[in-house]
Amino acid sequence: MQARENIRNIAIIAHVDHGKTTLVDKLLQQSGTFREHEAVQERAMDSNDLERERGITILAKNTAITYKDYLINIVDTPGHADFGGEVERIMKMVDGVLLVVDAFEGCMPQTKFVLRKALESNLTPIVVVNKIDRPNARPTEVIDEVLDLFIELGANDDQLEFPVVYASALMGTSSLESEPEKQEDNMQALYETIVSHIPHPTETVDEPLQFLVTLLDYNEYLGRIAVGRVNRGIVRQGQTVAVINREGAVKQARIEKLFGFQGLKRIEIEEAGAGDIVAIAGIKDINIGETIADPARPEALPVLKIDEPTLQMTFLVNNSPFAGREGKWVTSRKIRERLFKELETDVALRVDETDSPDAFIVSGRGELHLGILIENMRREGFEIQVSKPEVIIKEVDGVKSEPYERLLIDVPEDSMGAVMESLGTRKAEMVNMINNGNGQVRLEFIIPARGLIGYRTSFLTLTRGYGIMNHAFDSYGPLAAGVGGRHQGVLVSSETGTSTFYGMLGVEDRGIQFVEPGTEIYEGMIVGEHTRDNDIIVNICKEKALTNVRSAGKDDTVKLKTPRLFSLEQALEYLNDDEYCEITPKSIRLRKKILNKSERERAEKHRKTAQAGV
Repeated sequence: MQARENIRNIAIIAHVDHGKTTLVDKLLQQSGTFREHEAVQERAMDSNDLERERGITILAKNTAITYKDYLINIVDTPGHADFGGEVERIMKMVDGVLLVVDAFEGCMPQTKFVLRKALESNLTPIVVVNKIDRPNARPTEVIDEVLDLFIELGANDDQLEFPVVYASALMGTSSLESEPEKQEDNMQALYETIVSHIPHPTETVDEPLQFLVTLLDYNEYLGRIAVGRVNRGIVRQGQTVAVINREGAVKQARIEKLFGFQGLKRIEIEEAGAGDIVAIAGIKDINIGETIADPARPEALPVLKIDEPTLQMTFLVNNSPFAGREGKWVTSRKIRERLFKELETDVALRVDETDSPDAFIVSGRGELHLGILIENMRREGFEIQVSKPEVIIKEVDGVKSEPYERLLIDVPEDSMGAVMESLGTRKAEMVNMINNGNGQVRLEFIIPARGLIGYRTSFLTLTRGYGIMNHAFDSYGPLAAGVGGRHQGVLVSSETGTSTFYGMLGVEDRGIQFVEPGTEIYEGMIVGEHTRDNDIIVNICKEKALTNVRSAGKDDTVKLKTPRLFSLEQALEYLNDDEYCEITPKSIRLRKKILNKSERERAEKHRKTAQAGV
């Protein structure tokens, strides 16, 4: 059994794109964990296709590095606040944190969110100022910002005495000096700081076993795999244990396989002791937050506290005229199975059944959280429809309250006025403004979460793509009036058929189109945005009548304006209350909930009558 003094358990936390995953790559490569000629792909810790494509970490993962006589367990955590459910649990597994901040950008909202969790858990921090080789790096100011942030988040005196390592993860260099030219061509400074500063596990192997399930994995041969830290005692392969669920009920189980970590691999081991991070296979219905304990003394560890969801959407069976054409899984039974399977590994998600067997209310931590779930489902072959994302309204001290977000934006000075005006209409309140003197201004707002739904697209337009926008949940506050919502009407197709160049040309002056010529469309499908605030019915399937007077090629020189094609996130943001987004493995379509024009008008009339109380 390895001595506890030789183990270091750390989480690595940072804002999206501050180089956290690249840093882990370099630590792995330089530690000798990989064999000399072993090929290591970049972003080795991001194993999910979506993580690679978007360059973000969604799921927490762990790896182990051997340095001299030390075993350093590193848990890579998501930087995005939408995946806070993952972050909360990681803090239970580690004794310290590496806070990675960009040498130019400094502290960002997600840094703040994750760091708050770490400091509340009383973890020991090390600050890594990354990208020190950037031409506009400002390491001294960034360290001052970090110190201010620590004080603001209520760090204790020990936490405020954090050591600082300056590094370039991309170049694989580090140093204890802030000057870029003093960088050493290795990660030695960081290894040594981890070993000397992060405390070793203090738990004892002499007491009865306690192990908290923090993460879940799945393997088709082994079933569910519980990952977590041994809080006390020793765990052995083949051992009979007690499993205590979140309600306190106890059942017996047997540990079939026990795994430790080496680099990115799991290695089978016979036993592990207090302080080790291990994976346990063979317990059939194990869930996150449950305790594995000694059957003679089944004592549960405190249940993990998870922040509540703030946004919800309705997931429905696809009932459009094109339903079932592209998807493999289309029934409510399959959709229900898939959503409840997601609950097993994502504790920040909620799924509620409705009166209709074809509809489920899914609640999460934000648009990205739910968007990633939808994207994963469509890649697996599901066809679904979803409603507009809505914030979850709560009653706090008898007052109807909604979630508010802390919004941090960096914009060019010449876009500042337009951005502030646009946020003012969304009930945002400015709380801070910093002019960096380089033509960029940093603005900080508190804004109702509703005000952010659908804002990203117009923000990028206002800043001509130069703006950077980040936000994290702040608190619940009183319900604000007149927030958000789309102000433009839409162009709705009156026909089912194929869009034609001629038909689209005829309605081009009515607004921006969302489809290209030759696209299959159906009645009630949204094919564009109206220039005004009302919806209009259009026929873009119209064929040109060919006569002996006009030639068919007369319009060949006329060009259509480029249509606006939506990504999944943009489509979800664009939705209005009376609309659905139809999502299949190959297509994303916007549509009205009621496809037929006269039925829609009847329903609208009925709604207005009911509102007037007649």
